[in-house]
Amino acid sequence: MSSPQPMRKRVLDPSGRAKLGSFAVSRHAGILVILTLLLAALASAENLTGTVKNATTGKPAAGDDVVLLSLGQGMEESGRSKTDASGKFSLKLDDGNSPHLVRVIHQGVTYHHMAPPGTTSVEVEVYDVAKKVDAIGVTADVMRFQAQGNELQGIRLFAVNNTSDPPRTQMNDQNFEFYLPEGAQIDTSLAKTAGGQPVNSAPVPQKEKNRYAFIFPLRPGETQFQVAFHVSYTGEASIDPKPLYPAQHFVVMLPKSMQFSAGSAAGFQSMQDPQQSDSVVQVASNTQLGQPLAFKISGTGTLQAESGGGATEGGGATAGRDSRPGGGLGPPIDAPDPLEKYRWYLLGGFAVILAAGALYIAGRSKTAAVPDFAPTDVEVPAAVPVPKAAPAGRPGLLLEALKEELFQLEVEHKQGRISQQEYEKAKAALDQTLSRAIKRESAKA
Repeated sequence: MSSPQPMRKRVLDPSGRAKLGSFAVSRHAGILVILTLLLAALASAENLTGTVKNATTGKPAAGDDVVLLSLGQGMEESGRSKTDASGKFSLKLDDGNSPHLVRVIHQGVTYHHMAPPGTTSVEVEVYDVAKKVDAIGVTADVMRFQAQGNELQGIRLFAVNNTSDPPRTQMNDQNFEFYLPEGAQIDTSLAKTAGGQPVNSAPVPQKEKNRYAFIFPLRPGETQFQVAFHVSYTGEASIDPKPLYPAQHFVVMLPKSMQFSAGSAAGFQSMQDPQQSDSVVQVASNTQLGQPLAFKISGTGTLQAESGGGATEGGGATAGRDSRPGGGLGPPIDAPDPLEKYRWYLLGGFAVILAAGALYIAGRSKTAAVPDFAPTDVEVPAAVPVPKAAPAGRPGLLLEALKEELFQLEVEHKQGRISQQEYEKAKAALDQTLSRAIKRESAKA
């Protein structure tokens, strides 16, 4: 005979109806509160809101296209919207734990804003576009040369400053024009906006021989352009840069083993950089449109392309080299004051110039194609060009791994996930490792 089941206690309200115990009521209420908060948090985390401001007019930018790019697995479009009359937009995040990039297209020009993981709101500034902006000037026009055998290798870099007020972006079909030496063949070309990263940008040949144009927006602030090229060489060459804009400084840089001879009216001054003793620096300051700046170079030699120290042409050590990205030059010791004004441009300016210069020494393939550029391309680090004929062995994998690590480091720095000091130390170490790896490949060649 089974034992009798214990009777469950029932609680009656004054009307006589049964009700749950107070503990059960509070427990269910707590669960409902938690679920409500959790759902609200999830809904909030899945949306990225933002405002687009027209910095030219000071008003909200209405009707602009907004594109959300996910950086978790490469770069994929994960959402698209338009700003409303108040310049506001909302986008659904596919993955709140991955970094995103917000791209705003205003009058055909793109502007970008990083959205690290956890970001729920952003503000993006855009500028009205004009075909011609008067307040644009060239801060520095730098030409670097080195020669090996029957080939002269050069890099021309421009630092262009847009100080328009109110700020506007200049964009037209010949937005920034320049000349290259007779017979020059372009190997790589890059563009970099203020606060951005280098991107591949192919200059367009113009009707006049040896004249090219970057069809790349000149946004407010500084934009840098870099063109690497090579030309046949017989031991000497006459170079006429044919400047199309006034420049604060026109700079020519050569290895010390090469000779420089300026034209009679060029007005160059020789500068000595104590932190790069393997080079000759010639400078013409405050140049004007049409000013003759032709010069001759002769001899052979290569420029130091290593960051953080290394061997010079003569096998000696280069003391006191800076370890900043791109082998940038540090503060001068006893250098003349004018040198300090453009020392950041002497080694090419871009973070990838170190690897580009070293790849010159390693002997790059002349068949490497220059990627096409579209104004909607995002400002993320451009891939360092590698010879197509390079074997896909361990050295090639090492170079690819180093470049990927450089990219990840730049993304983490942009997201604020590492301090400036950590960034500089890691970047210097990666630059030095990359340079040494390329030098080893050069020695084997």
